[in-house]
Amino acid sequence: MQLSREQTAFYLKDLETPLGQLINLTIAGLVFISSAIFVTETYALPNSLLILFKTIDTIIVVIFALEYLVRLWSAEQKLAYMVSFYGIIDLIAILPYFFGAFDISFLRLFRWFRILRLIRLIDSKYIFGINSEDGVIFARILFTLFAIVFVYSGLIYQFEHPVNPHTFKTFFDAFYFSVVTMTTVGFGDVTPISQFGRILTVLMIFTGIALIPWQVGDLIKRLVKTANQIKIICSNCGLAFHDADAQYCKRCGHHLSPSK
Repeated sequence: MQLSREQTAFYLKDLETPLGQLINLTIAGLVFISSAIFVTETYALPNSLLILFKTIDTIIVVIFALEYLVRLWSAEQKLAYMVSFYGIIDLIAILPYFFGAFDISFLRLFRWFRILRLIRLIDSKYIFGINSEDGVIFARILFTLFAIVFVYSGLIYQFEHPVNPHTFKTFFDAFYFSVVTMTTVGFGDVTPISQFGRILTVLMIFTGIALIPWQVGDLIKRLVKTANQIKIICSNCGLAFHDADAQYCKRCGHHLSPSK
C-alpha cells in the first residue's frame, strides 16, 4: 500500500486508527528502549553488552532519522515543522549520533531529550486506555514531572561524571540528586563540582520552585475533582465519569440519564 503525502502526515499524527496507533506505539517503544539503554550504560557492563546496546541504539537512531525525513517530507509547511517544538525534539534525538564522529561531546547531552518525544502521545486517551479528559491531564502532569527529572538527571550526569565519578557514579546517583534538588530538600550529601554542574543545579532549584508546586497542585486538584465524580456513562459519547450534579455530558452536551 502506497501512502500519499497527506495520508502519511495523517498517520504520523493519528492515535485512533490501528495503523496510526501501531506507528506511534512503535516510536514510543523505541524511545523507551533508547532511554533504557542510556541509563543502563552508566553502569559497569561487560563489553559484549555494551557492543550489543550500541548496535541497538544505532538501529534506533537510523529509524528516528528516517522518521524525521518522512515527517519533513509529509509536512505541508516544512519550515514550520522544523522550528516547532516537536520538530526540534525530533532533530535533537538524532544529532548526537551523526555528529559523534567529530567528537563534539556536548552534543551527547541532547540524547536525554529523546524522552520528550513521548509528550505527543500523552494527549491521547486511545493509546493508554484513558477514558476521560481529566485522566489525560492527570497522565500529562505525571509524565511532565518525570520527563523534567529524567532530563535534568541525564544532563547533570553528563556534566559531573567525567570530573566527579565517585559522587556521580551512575544515572541513579544523578536521579537522586535531581529529585532532592528540585524538591528543595537539599541533603547536601551529593554536590556538583563543575561550573556547568553548579549552573544546572541553580536551574534545577528554580525549576523546582516554579514548576513542581504548580504541577503537583494541579495534580491534587484533579485527584480531588475525580474523587467527587460518579459513574454516569454518556449514551452518546461514552464518557464514564461526571460531577454528581451534572445533567449534561461535559464532552458532547448530551443529556445524562443517571445510572440505575
